[in-house]
Amino acid sequence: MIEVQRLARGMLLVMILSILAGCGDGETEALLEDYQQRLAETLGLEAPHRSSPDNIGAFPERDQRVLEVTETREGMLDIYALRGCHIANLVAGRNNQLGRVAPPSQRWLYELDLWRQLAACWNSEVPSELSDDSRERLSRLIAIKTRQLPRVSWNALFASEEWVKNFSRASSVLSPEALGEARLRSTALIYLRKVTLHQFDPEWAADSAILEGHFKTLQERPFSAELLRTLLLAERRLNEASGLIEAALARTDEEACPGSIDRLTDSPEATRLAAWLQDLDQSARHWLGAIDALLEAQIAPPTTVTDYRRRWLSLTHSKAPLPAFTEARAHHEALRSRWARQCQ
Repeated sequence: MIEVQRLARGMLLVMILSILAGCGDGETEALLEDYQQRLAETLGLEAPHRSSPDNIGAFPERDQRVLEVTETREGMLDIYALRGCHIANLVAGRNNQLGRVAPPSQRWLYELDLWRQLAACWNSEVPSELSDDSRERLSRLIAIKTRQLPRVSWNALFASEEWVKNFSRASSVLSPEALGEARLRSTALIYLRKVTLHQFDPEWAADSAILEGHFKTLQERPFSAELLRTLLLAERRLNEASGLIEAALARTDEEACPGSIDRLTDSPEATRLAAWLQDLDQSARHWLGAIDALLEAQIAPPTTVTDYRRRWLSLTHSKAPLPAFTEARAHHEALRSRWARQCQ
């Protein structure tokens, strides 16, 4: 009976979340459809047949996006020989039960701390006090960790559940109000980039609580996926609306101008759409720009990630959601201007 109750509560929660997720989709869809309806009435045409845009592409699988990092194994006697470097507690923490199951973000902090500790040790008087074997061991360990750290930084993102869920295909369109979250949530991306840029800075250290807070921000909602799907929807509805104007322009002069352009320009539907399109453009450029800057700070990615980035996150590739939306918006505005000139 208890299990049945738990199952029922779980199903209810899923239904509630689904309803809440759909609210943004409904508000945004209504805003776009209202504009299409007003445009159709102004042109004396039927509203366009609406089709649903495709979903965003699947995020690369783990084995296609995570970089291999070979486990570094040093014996306890070897670590003891380097006791002047004060790395024993770090290594012990990494090798205990909690350390072995730590999330990628915590492993990142460990590797960052270990590299700084080793670098500080190498630049101190300790190496001169070591035996030749221990000094060579310390040099080799620093070289290994220096090569590995950019790969660990990459995996902190691409092996994390938080990052992957941010691109979940099980997402919806953003509500008009949610567009304003782009700047607030982008502080997470900005901080992750900062940590990456400072990974070899011995004078700078990441704050564990701040880092975990930003990963939590990424996990709270699939904002990247929602923004991309909003861009896809906007592009589709703008192209459908453009088809109406093109149909009107193809008719004779009298048929092409059944109503005043002011009926559309001054309408609340057009005003709301213009403001929303501007908000969407600004939010998308800010968010995707922050992602682009973060990825540019990383090591060269696997091919699958490069392909995903070009197709879905690019700021310039014509088929990516943001440039495609920008083109659809510019094309629609150009058609409206042409129609307005023709019907003066």
